[in-house]
Amino acid sequence: MKTLEAKFEKVLYASRWVLAPLYLGLSVALVLLGIKFFQEVLHFFPIILSTTEADMVLVILSLVDMSLVGGLIIMVMLSGYENFVSRIDIADGEEKLSWLGKLDSGSLKQKVAASIVAISSIHLLQKFMNAEHIDNDKLMWYVIMHMTFVLSAIGMAWVDRMNQH
Repeated sequence: MKTLEAKFEKVLYASRWVLAPLYLGLSVALVLLGIKFFQEVLHFFPIILSTTEADMVLVILSLVDMSLVGGLIIMVMLSGYENFVSRIDIADGEEKLSWLGKLDSGSLKQKVAASIVAISSIHLLQKFMNAEHIDNDKLMWYVIMHMTFVLSAIGMAWVDRMNQH
C-alpha cells in the first residue's frame, strides 16, 4: 500500500511539468506582442509630422500599455515557472533579475493585480482623451470596470496582509 501511495505522489508531483509548455507559450505571446508593438511604431512613424498632439499621446499610451503587458507576461512566466515548476538556475556572474526567486504566489498575485490596474488606467485615459467619440454610457462602464479592478487589487492586498498576521 505504501508503494502505491509513493508512486501516486511521485506522479502527482511530476505533473507540475504540465505547466512548462504554458509558460513557453507565454514567451511566444511576448514575441507576438513585440511584433504588434513595432507594427504600431512603423505605422505611426510616416504620419508623425502631420498628426495632432492628442493622437500622438494616444499612440504613445498604446505603446506604454503594450510594454506593461509585456512586463506582466515576463513576471507571470518567470515567477510562475519558479514557483510551480522548477528553480531557474543562473550561473554566478550572469545577469539575474533582482526579483527572480523572491516572488511567492501571493506577491505575484498582488503584482499582477497592480499591473492590471495600471493597464486599465492607461486604457481609461485613452478613452477619456477620445471621449467626444464615445457614448457616455460606455464611458461610465469603462470607469466602473476600472474601479472594479482597483477595488479587487485593494481587496487582494488586504486579504494577503491579513494572512501574513
